[in-house]
Amino acid sequence: MQVHSVVDGPADGDVVVLSGSIGSNLTMWEPQVEPLVREGYRVVRYDQRGHGRTAVPDSDVTMADLGGDVLELLDGLGVDRAHFVGLSLGGMTGMWLGSHAPERLRSLVLCCTSAKLGTPESWLERGRTAREQGMTVIADGSIERWFTPDWLAAHPQERREYHHMTAATPAAGYAACCHAIATMDLLDGLPSIPVPTLVIAGADDSATPPEGHGDVIADAVPHARLEVVPGAAHLGNVEQPERFTELITTHLAKA
Repeated sequence: MQVHSVVDGPADGDVVVLSGSIGSNLTMWEPQVEPLVREGYRVVRYDQRGHGRTAVPDSDVTMADLGGDVLELLDGLGVDRAHFVGLSLGGMTGMWLGSHAPERLRSLVLCCTSAKLGTPESWLERGRTAREQGMTVIADGSIERWFTPDWLAAHPQERREYHHMTAATPAAGYAACCHAIATMDLLDGLPSIPVPTLVIAGADDSATPPEGHGDVIADAVPHARLEVVPGAAHLGNVEQPERFTELITTHLAKA
């Protein structure tokens, strides 16, 4: 699987890979790209399998598949080690990499994510809903989890754009990644992650709240720390871009 990617910034800069949520594409990272490039980083964004411009897989996928996609992406770019910033499904991908291929990482930033999320049945049911009822139904629910009500009310144009982002995701691609989350349990691997790790949670994130998700990761990964951002739901990097970007860039510089 060759994932679609976009690279910005100087060719000799330290590489930062940005990995997004299920139901999104690489444009969700627009708020972070320019600030990271200004800091001299080479920023690599990519679309998960079956999302954006990456091909839809012909079968269900696992976290090993999604992590392997990142390793192949780095190999194709000739990059030995990179900083990795992931949100939601992207953060899950980052945890897999941290415990299975830490030699390829400089640091990790895990945003609004979980090492074990919900029940397998709930994610498999969501995948069936996508296939049988269509992605507009999924988008209707996702948009309410991604952002706080105040942000949605104040940003009607962005609401439409992010709703369309999910609605335009191929149902088969979305369902395949639902399978990856359904079969995922990354808890046992967290203590083996050796790279500097920052966990960022949205205070108003109902999908992966700080309690029981972000704090579990930060407590289990050696020397990791947790930052909780007020006024942020699940796509906190979009809703509170300045604070998320500040936390990310500070962590990368220290790492």
